[in-house]
Formats: sequence, C-alpha cells, structure tokens
Amino acid sequence: KLAAECQSAGYPGTLIPYKCDLSNEEEILSMFSAIKTLHQGVDVCINNAGLARPEPLLSGKTEGWRTMIDVNVMAVSICTREAYQSMKERNIDDGHIININSMNGHSVVPQSVVHFYSATKYAVTALTEGLRQELREARTHIRATCISPGLVETGFAFKLHDNDPERAAAAYESIRCLKAEDMANAVIYVLSAPPHVQIGDIQMRPTEQIS
Repeated sequence: KLAAECQSAGYPGTLIPYKCDLSNEEEILSMFSAIKTLHQGVDVCINNAGLARPEPLLSGKTEGWRTMIDVNVMAVSICTREAYQSMKERNIDDGHIININSMNGHSVVPQSVVHFYSATKYAVTALTEGLRQELREARTHIRATCISPGLVETGFAFKLHDNDPERAAAAYESIRCLKAEDMANAVIYVLSAPPHVQIGDIQMRPTEQIS
C-alpha cells in the first residue's frame, strides 16, 4: 500500500517491501539473500526497527526483556554485519550504516516502564562507536552514525502502552512532537555529508520536550 502511495505521489525511486521478522535471524539472512539476488546488495543500511515493552526492572516479564534485546540489539547487530559483508564483497568503500538510536540511549529517565528499553539503547550507542572503530581498523571509508531522537509521533507509544491507548495518545498530545519527516531529513543530512565527514550522533528532541 505504501509503495503504491509513493508511486502515485510521483516520488523518485522505488519502494520494495519485504516481510521480515527481525527477531528471527533466519528471516534476516533470507532477506539479505533476496536483496543480493534482486538488487546485487546493500550500500546503505538504516537500522530503524525498535520497540519498548512496559517491563520494569523489579517486576518485568523476561519475555518482554528478551523481545527488546532481540529487536533493539541483536537485529541491529545482525543487519549491520550482513550489510557490511554485502558492501565488502562488492568493494563498496563509501557505504553507510545508520542506527536509529534514542535520547534514552544517552540518559535514563525516571520512568520504570522504559528502564530496560533504555539499556538496549545504551547498547546501540556502544555498538555504533564499536562499529566505527572496527571500520577504521578495516581501512574502509564506510561510515557509522547514530541518530538519537526524543519523542517522535509514530506507533511507538501505542506498542509500549498497548493496554492503555489513551495513555499512548496523551504522550503525543502533550507537546508538539517530532515527525517521521524530521527523522527522514536527519538521515538525508547524514548521508549528504562530504566523504571526509563522519557524523557520529545527532541528538534531537522536540523543542517542548523536557527530559
């Protein structure tokens, strides 16, 4: 549906959807195999998927913690590895790996429902810097960047508060939030930087956000 909307709107390029459960490594590997077959490989990888479950540290369910680890940490790592290998085998020296992080990857807010989520995003902060260092060791010009937003108006809060949609809606109504377009513009800015410029992290909040 989204691909058709993009086409009818006259946007350049083509959106090609591919169903993939990012908590399942076999499906991730299958996706990258299909990309190789259909499109030669990956030049830019944007690790955008992420979720939070309302599982505090003192009383949370292990299943919720594991889901956050699988999607927010393991999937990012697996997709990064596979994207890099795709670039390497085709001698792509100017690729880019962008991790959509969070301001929760830089500070822990006093809200118990996002403490474990924050830990996974701190992991993304560390993973991105580790990736940058390994890319330097590999003597490649492939770049690694984090983009760390505050509150963005998406379905995120409705996933976090799936038993309380009114609370989720209130989160987006309390202030003027960032929009998906703001994130897209940040990605374009990162990709548009000259080859000798590597942007490490963009931290961005709604102007009205306090934490």
